Amino acid sequence: MATERVWLDVPFSEKDEAKRHGARWDPSARRWYAPRPGMEGLGRWAAAPDVPDLLPGEDRTLGSGLFVDLVPSTCWFTNVRSCVADRDWERLRRMITGRAGRRCEICGAAEDRGTGRWLEAHERWVFDDVRRVQTLRRLICLCTDCHTVTHFGYAQVRGLEARAFAHLRAVTGMTGSQARRHVEAAFELWERRSRFTWSLDLGILTRAGVALAPPPGAEDRARVPGEVLRPAGEPPDRGRRTR
Repeated sequence: MATERVWLDVPFSEKDEAKRHGARWDPSARRWYAPRPGMEGLGRWAAAPDVPDLLPGEDRTLGSGLFVDLVPSTCWFTNVRSCVADRDWERLRRMITGRAGRRCEICGAAEDRGTGRWLEAHERWVFDDVRRVQTLRRLICLCTDCHTVTHFGYAQVRGLEARAFAHLRAVTGMTGSQARRHVEAAFELWERRSRFTWSLDLGILTRAGVALAPPPGAEDRARVPGEVLRPAGEPPDRGRRTR
């Protein structure tokens, strides 16, 4: 009689170590498992309870469709992935992709390793302009192409502006002029919000039992973008944003 497998929570950074201890990968479930209970060395990756499909306080209707969704520069590089402990990120990633049926929630695309299209988590935030609080209200599963559009400024720095602009038009049906106006409006909003330092509210994660890693402090959040982006060249000026 076959022994029932035991599911594990293995962060990507620890997959090779888990494999050396006997863990195996299930490509259909996209998850690591122990072939049998009680395997020495795999206990550290024992699975925690699944994250609920609806996070406490999450608004699954927030931010429908594809649009440029720029994060204030004072909060760059403090996304959910960087603020969640590695093992809990595996649980959260599994929930986000699973509830989306392993397809992009905007364009419906599935992963395609051959073209480098992956499924990624994107945050939808609500901004309280009075208290300067940036509150996480939704996590959405996006393909690489749709995710590149949402982070349009970063796409520019990486030389992907034309590709992102074309995908925005293809998915939304916007004309070229409509898409340019949309991008310009997104940057104007980004510029206003980037004048301030925002506090992060990740309550929908902590209430779901997701462990957080300490996020960078406000001063570091303001410093990191310049350090990360400057070696790749100065960010493009507004004249290049929609070409």
